[in-house]
Amino acid sequence: MWIKALVLTSLLGASSLVMPVDEGDPIRSGEYLVDGGHSSALFRVTHLGVSAFWGRFNHVEGKIIFDGDDVSESRVNIAIPVQSIDSNSEQRDGHLESPDFFNAKEFPEVTFRSTSVKAGAEGSLELTGDFTMLGETRELTMTAAHIGHGEAGRFGYRSGWEADFTISRSDFGMDFMTDMLGDEIRIIIALEGALQ
Repeated sequence: MWIKALVLTSLLGASSLVMPVDEGDPIRSGEYLVDGGHSSALFRVTHLGVSAFWGRFNHVEGKIIFDGDDVSESRVNIAIPVQSIDSNSEQRDGHLESPDFFNAKEFPEVTFRSTSVKAGAEGSLELTGDFTMLGETRELTMTAAHIGHGEAGRFGYRSGWEADFTISRSDFGMDFMTDMLGDEIRIIIALEGALQ
């Protein structure tokens, strides 16, 4: 019975395709390559303690290995190139890439590599893994909500996930301007994967 719509889209809605999905049809097992053109990595930081500022990274790379028979055998590996940062200001982007913040020349990527995957509620995945930024690695646990899955015509079989979590940037050695910019950074990563 077709009772659910799958929207394969970036978080900012740059492109979308609506396909019907059989709610009783499980996600296919296999390796999903992240579609960087329809995936997003957003970040939120407070400014001067009075407002919330959003930026994004324009590139997300990686793969999801999903095992529907044994979810614990699933794996998620994501890499975000720092030089794809976009804060709506070239000057500010350059500063964010500098050693004051991300130090992109020395540490060109922010990565997450899962070490444990568990089944969560409503098809979500509970991910624990190594989050690495500025050469510092910390264990992080997050929930990846399942957005949808299904055949998408010429785009092939697709599955989508979204994780929303918070880090303290000072834990990774990024403590510049903590008097003006918040230490806690909210991150949203929305992934669309294509089954290989």
